[in-house]
Amino acid sequence: MRRLGMIMALGTLAGMVGGVVTASPALAGRGHKWEFMPAPPAVTLPASWCGFKVRLTTPVNKEFIKVLKASDGSMTFLYTGSYRHSYKNLSTGKVITENVSASARFTGHADDSVTAVSRGRSSSLLTPADANRFGLPTLSVLAGRLVVSFDPEGHITSLSHGHVAVDVCAALS
Repeated sequence: MRRLGMIMALGTLAGMVGGVVTASPALAGRGHKWEFMPAPPAVTLPASWCGFKVRLTTPVNKEFIKVLKASDGSMTFLYTGSYRHSYKNLSTGKVITENVSASARFTGHADDSVTAVSRGRSSSLLTPADANRFGLPTLSVLAGRLVVSFDPEGHITSLSHGHVAVDVCAALS
C-alpha cells in the first residue's frame, strides 16, 4: 500500500495525478480495465521555483489509467489520454496552456523504488535543487522520451530526457 501511495504522489509531481475512480459508461470507451483519472486540485508553487508564484491547473483532462499487477509484487500504472496544464504567473496574471499528453508507465518495484517512463510531451516539475542537479528548468514541458528513477523515499536517482520544448518560467516572465 505504501508503494501505491508513493507512486500516486510521484504521479502528482509528474502531472499525471489524482485518485483512481471507476469510469462512467460514457468514459468507458478507452477499453478493458482502463479507468478515468481525475485531475488534481489546482496547485500554487512557491516563488523559489520561478522567481514568482505559479498557479498550476488542469483545464483539459481526458486521461485514463490501467493498473497491472505482476506475480513478483511489482505494480505498473499505465497512463494515456489528452491532458493540458495551464500555468499562471500570479504576479502579472500571464497564463500559458500547454499540451502535456504524454503516454506514461510508472513501475513500482519490489524494493519500493519507482521507474517512470513517458513518451510525448510531459509536464516536468522539479525542485530547484533537482533542476540544478539535472540542468533543467524547475517548470518545463519536455518532449520525447523521459525516464525518471526514484528511490524508495521518493528522491530522484536518475533522469534522462529528450529536449525542453517549453521553459515555463521563462515563458511566464
